[in-house]
Amino acid sequence: MRLPVRPDTVPRWHRDLVARRHAARSRPKRPGRPRTVRSVRALVLRLAAENPAWGYRRLHGELLVLGVKVAASTVWQILKEAGIPPAPERTSSTWASFLRSQADALLACDFFETVTLSGARLHVLAVIEHATRRIRILGATAHPTASWVAQAAKNLVTDLEDAGYRARYMLPDRDGKFPELFDAVLADAGIQVVLSGVRMPRMNSILERWVQTCRRELLDRTLIWDQRHLLHALREFERFYNDHRPHQAIANARPLRPLPAPIDTPEQIARLNIR
Repeated sequence: MRLPVRPDTVPRWHRDLVARRHAARSRPKRPGRPRTVRSVRALVLRLAAENPAWGYRRLHGELLVLGVKVAASTVWQILKEAGIPPAPERTSSTWASFLRSQADALLACDFFETVTLSGARLHVLAVIEHATRRIRILGATAHPTASWVAQAAKNLVTDLEDAGYRARYMLPDRDGKFPELFDAVLADAGIQVVLSGVRMPRMNSILERWVQTCRRELLDRTLIWDQRHLLHALREFERFYNDHRPHQAIANARPLRPLPAPIDTPEQIARLNIR
């Protein structure tokens, strides 16, 4: 019998086959370091999102304080896989981060127009609180002069003091209807005016969204006779918006009234049906 290989080659093939089988049986099913627990990954990403100035070393230390023992390289790998850049690149301030961080003390104001049945064009000035979504209608006029806007600002400052609301920033657009006297009145009350970008309504998106809501739910469904009728309709809508209408941005609560306690027992349901 003639073979194309040497006699020593066949035993060597056999030894290699036995060695590979033995290695395959002794090898663990999942080689390498075990995957990090999902809850730990979620905690690392949450800490990184809420603290953009923390690097992976600081995050590693905070995890050790909380009793979570992971390697610093593991924290770095989690951030890398999630596409989160290093801390120096995350500390740069953006407009969205500014709005979120200052929401509790941030107001936004804007003018919007409506037309009466006689064709008169009226300008409405509205202010909204970013944190609570409470809306305030400061007035409506056919001629928004500098004195009228300044007086509306004074009335707003008085209302804020009566309500005990401490505002720090006011976000208007670059409309020429806002005079320097408007900024001065707010500055005397400790409110800094932060202008939005040129032709960038998204920078004042919360109030722009309210204007759309006001048009869709009120102005597009109501025939406005004159300025007095407009103010009456806007006051009614302001009361409805603040006291009754739920808002998804604040967990379906209302700006001036919290959600009632949940109804769990059959007795409460029967009492509600009786009412």
